[in-house]
Amino acid sequence: MLENQKIRPAQVIGPLGEPLTLDSLPPPSTQRWVVRRKAEVVAAVAGGLLGVDDACKRYSLSLEEFTSWQRAVERSGMPGLRVTRIKHYRDVYERQQRY
Repeated sequence: MLENQKIRPAQVIGPLGEPLTLDSLPPPSTQRWVVRRKAEVVAAVAGGLLGVDDACKRYSLSLEEFTSWQRAVERSGMPGLRVTRIKHYRDVYERQQRY
């Protein structure tokens, strides 16, 4: 019966190496999404602290927006989450894929 229960860790390691808990995540009312906050939410989902659906519901995100954050972190790390540099990092990634 235990395999049917969702077991979540009490904390995970955040993008800056600090422990993250549900209480230390950005508040659900967050309007201004800076790089650190986006990376914290992505790390919480990757570590199992939150499910993807839970994160999208909690922060009023579309699945597409959240997955774009995940892809940006996977491809370029935290700098990839910078809105002002999205095109630059996308171009770099596409060039790397060609060669």
